[in-house]
Amino acid sequence: MITFHEKTVDVLYEEKTLQARIAELGAQITRDYQGKDLTLLCVLKGSIFFVTDLARAIDLPLTIEFLGASSYHGGTESSGEVRITTDVSTPLKDRHVLVVEDIIDTGLTMKFLLGNLAARHPASVKLCSLLAKPSRAKVQIDIDYTGFVIDDHFVVGYGLDYEERLRNLPFIGVMKPGAI
Repeated sequence: MITFHEKTVDVLYEEKTLQARIAELGAQITRDYQGKDLTLLCVLKGSIFFVTDLARAIDLPLTIEFLGASSYHGGTESSGEVRITTDVSTPLKDRHVLVVEDIIDTGLTMKFLLGNLAARHPASVKLCSLLAKPSRAKVQIDIDYTGFVIDDHFVVGYGLDYEERLRNLPFIGVMKPGAI
């Protein structure tokens, strides 16, 4: 039986590979944040699966906040215009904030978000991104914790979407030519 995604998506990172890398990131973050009041800031929507698994891999008491931001507006290319679609529910002042992102592509959205967060006066802000795509960077973004560095592919699954679909795939895949 062919699953719904096999005609449109090639697997890039299997679920087992993702979970192993997330466990490594969680262990590193646990060491780095010992004794600190850690807040994971999940950038919606794409990071929801990643932040859930990452939080379980971090052996510390922590809080989770959500911030919605969009620069794609339904396409496959960043528009360059960033909008905050959902804001955090509690102040971030004096908290150690770890921004959890699904992918750093052009860097424009993250540059905007980091500037926005700095104005809220957290104790510190660091960045954890499941994927980094340096070949597409338009601005330099320092990523403190990176899951995987990828080539210039349009990826879906594990929270990443194409027109709000395919987020539910348990792996990260590359859209096949002609599938978009």
